[in-house]
Amino acid sequence: MRRRELIALLGSATAWPFVARAQSQPRQMLRVGFVGAQSRDAPIYVAFIKRMAQLGHEEGRNFSFEYVRTPSLEAYDESFRELAARKPDIIMAAGNEPALRAASAAAGGLPIIFLAIDFDPVERGYVASMARPGGNITGIFVHPLELAAKRIELVRAALPQARRLGLMASRDQAEAAAAAAATLGFEPRPIEVTGRPPDYAAALAQMADAPGEPIVIPAGPMFLRDRDIIEQLLLERRIPSVAAFRELAQAGALMSYGVDLVGVFEDVAVIVDQVAKGRKPAELPITQSSRFHLAINLNTAKALGVDLPPTLLASADEVLE
Repeated sequence: MRRRELIALLGSATAWPFVARAQSQPRQMLRVGFVGAQSRDAPIYVAFIKRMAQLGHEEGRNFSFEYVRTPSLEAYDESFRELAARKPDIIMAAGNEPALRAASAAAGGLPIIFLAIDFDPVERGYVASMARPGGNITGIFVHPLELAAKRIELVRAALPQARRLGLMASRDQAEAAAAAAATLGFEPRPIEVTGRPPDYAAALAQMADAPGEPIVIPAGPMFLRDRDIIEQLLLERRIPSVAAFRELAQAGALMSYGVDLVGVFEDVAVIVDQVAKGRKPAELPITQSSRFHLAINLNTAKALGVDLPPTLLASADEVLE
């Protein structure tokens, strides 16, 4: 045997124990925790898990999606404590401020990746700045006030004769929407949703003296979860609605304008991947999403007798028929 072949053979033989040992060791499991209001198989979570797999984190092999379903906004604190007890590596908080507040209280210094839809995380003091968040928090910010005003403009374009406008409760968005409504000739009417579970029928009764006048449904996890109930009640009362999420247009809202939740959850997965690979949240700039989507439900327009302007239909990203 030649000397070169002997050295190669010996090198191969000495390498085998290390290869075998590496193969025998299980891959480290990345545990990402999330508290949400929808079922675990909702499209936004499916999209997140799929994007994680594309980034090398395959569920059941080297990635675990630790999901806790919360029954209400008031239960966020308890739900995030339950999640923290599972000892995730990274925590996600999406939607409204109570989610991030509860996540921050429960995380104990763990990295938090947020999706802020109806509040400003810098203004509320959760992060130091958009460019350098500091601490253990970073994520994606969707500016809510501009979106709220845009929905009012859509209502006016679709319903030029409308005078009163119902605004379902979400403090920041309701305030911005009320200001925009006044400038466009609407009489804004705040609609408070109360009860556990939420009593949407009682909430809509607050518009009983304004039959057929439109309602704006802002971003909110419970509105998203209860979209079928809400839209059924609205259609029974022949009330046109403009919602924040495409999923409500699918359920029967006249229109929706807001962030593309499926796409944004895919973007959240990218940030989770960066943190999992060693990037510090304090140094990851907060991004502002540009994934916006206008959907129009033509079936609802026909059912309500609403004749939508061709220019509005042409501007839609999606027309549901």
